[in-house]
Amino acid sequence: MDIGIAKEGHHLENRVALTPAGVKTLVKASHNVYLEQGAGEGSGFTDENYLEVGAKLVYSTEEIFLRSKLLLKVAPPTIEEYKMMPPDQIVLTAFHLAVAPEESVKLLLERKISAVGYEIIEDDDGGLPVVVSMSGLAGQMCAGIASYYLSNSGGGRGILLGGGAGVPPATVLVVGAGTLGMNAVRAVKGLGCNVILFDNDINKLRHANELFNRQLVTYLPFEYNLEKAVPIADVLIGAILIHGEEPPKLITEEMVKSMKPRSVIIDASIDQGGCVETSRPTNWANATFIKHNVIHFCVPNMPSNISRTATYALSNSILPYVYLIAEVGFEKAIQSDYGLAKGLYSYQGELLKQVIANKLGIKAKSLKNILKTGGAR
Repeated sequence: MDIGIAKEGHHLENRVALTPAGVKTLVKASHNVYLEQGAGEGSGFTDENYLEVGAKLVYSTEEIFLRSKLLLKVAPPTIEEYKMMPPDQIVLTAFHLAVAPEESVKLLLERKISAVGYEIIEDDDGGLPVVVSMSGLAGQMCAGIASYYLSNSGGGRGILLGGGAGVPPATVLVVGAGTLGMNAVRAVKGLGCNVILFDNDINKLRHANELFNRQLVTYLPFEYNLEKAVPIADVLIGAILIHGEEPPKLITEEMVKSMKPRSVIIDASIDQGGCVETSRPTNWANATFIKHNVIHFCVPNMPSNISRTATYALSNSILPYVYLIAEVGFEKAIQSDYGLAKGLYSYQGELLKQVIANKLGIKAKSLKNILKTGGAR
């Protein structure tokens, strides 16, 4: 199969879809792997690193799109990139169609693209293996980000997260006890912070209490509980994930207004639309803005700033799916791997997710029915 690795062109995205080691695996299996020139540079991989393992270099974005039956990206495609996709192409990337422009969805359908979103691929247990690989890193990053933006040089209140002798530590409120939230809890708790954790799953809260020897304060995210906790937080980390959908805006603008001056919000749910009413996407060049005298950090592609680590993690998580598709073909791959099939937004001109179809006022199709009726080729 002809597999292409595109260079990311926007939002300071430094990751690349596969490492040279991942490419070598595919080349050894007799597949053609094309690399857009410079695609790995942001992660510290040179073109020569890829050429040494058998990749073939191409010199423009248009060429990498046209040469690839299976195209690999990291960030959501731009409208210009959607327009470059040739008919019947298979594309694996983080689409985040729940917050994408309608034109993006229409272009996928017009070109009969088979679109697999990293963020909705599932494993055998219903988990999200690619999301987990990135969320774990983003959760760890929250401590460093909070530490900087609470400092005077970061524009914050001049607070050290862990406090000091005779000085209390910061209070960190984490909304969501999934992979990102729990990694954030682990990171800030390790610095000695007071942590308040919210989740709507009482079993997750019970597990968190046991994991941290009941050294957390845990709540269900009722409005009353949030209104009581938000004003005392020095840092609020939004870590809500709703599979393939926008998260609810649990943190209202009124709650943000109640926060301490120059406290910090890290809305790590922003790639799917955010869980804080006052959030809007930023990027690593201008990572924050101030609203109601509260610093908002809302960078969708947080792991891009640790691109080498993140690329290794991403490559490890997507390579089994890429290899399967390349070896047996796309139709057999989605028939044999239910979790991969669950990652499909669209298939040969048919939209498969009703939550996305609702935006267009149409009805989504069932992949099972499409395969049964011979709609696949």
